[in-house]
Amino acid sequence: MPVCESDDTEHFADIKVYDMASNGELTASGYIKHHLQNLTFGNHPENGWSIAHSAQEASEMGFMAIHLDSMFWSIALGVLFLLVFGAAASRVTSGNPGKFQNFIEWVVDFIDDNVRGSFSGKNDLIAPLALTLFVWILLMNLMDLVPVDWIPEAAKLIGIEYMKVVPTTDPNITFAMALSVFVLMIFFNIKNKGVGGFVGELTLQPFGKWMIPVNFFLEMIGLLAKPLSHSLRLFGNLYAGEMIFILIALLYGSGIVLAVLGGVLQWAWAVFHVLIVLLQAFIFMVLTIVYMDMAHHKH
Repeated sequence: MPVCESDDTEHFADIKVYDMASNGELTASGYIKHHLQNLTFGNHPENGWSIAHSAQEASEMGFMAIHLDSMFWSIALGVLFLLVFGAAASRVTSGNPGKFQNFIEWVVDFIDDNVRGSFSGKNDLIAPLALTLFVWILLMNLMDLVPVDWIPEAAKLIGIEYMKVVPTTDPNITFAMALSVFVLMIFFNIKNKGVGGFVGELTLQPFGKWMIPVNFFLEMIGLLAKPLSHSLRLFGNLYAGEMIFILIALLYGSGIVLAVLGGVLQWAWAVFHVLIVLLQAFIFMVLTIVYMDMAHHKH
């Protein structure tokens, strides 16, 4: 775990953080930047295909660089979701279900009630899609409740310098999920209304056929805003929560009084953050259902 020292415990700017794995001294801002840096693999102009050793090197790799930590944790948590729900499905019984089956059935019923309340069309894909998004995003969000130094410090022991463990604090992950929903929405729009019907919705509303350019401009703004707001809402809330946990962690090396204060603040923020973790997964799921419902109705 990082050891922090401070000549002036009243100011974060004066806190010194020592990285015992590399014996390098970091300022508080350096500590924050380190915890916000992804493990990035890409093609560097000078070093070729490699793992970035700094934020600057990661940025120089360009758009095609891959955040290995975000990919690993999102895939691992997705596999965990499949294993848990697969195990529940294989052991399901109608006689005397145990606590595990009751919990899984409660989750499924909760999703089913929300789909029935928000989706009036007929499509067998919507409920499984909503269930997958809710549980998967919830699992990714819950990683934000793991103390910020535990996994990164464990990763350093095996030679991994950077390790971000909350995939939903990576805009690449949230945009990928939002764009996937967006593509499905476009697909079902065209499937249910035809190309002409979909184009008609984009060009004949809200002012009729005499204002087609204005209609198209307004409708396209609304259409493109959907994946942007869908992804940025989830990213922004989780990123802010992670930042607060990192700032609280700086208090632990600033004397006994501030360390105790940090423990209280961390507990209080974790309790409040549970609501954010649940709410953001729920909002992402509900918006997906609403978008799918819009794609199944002609206007």
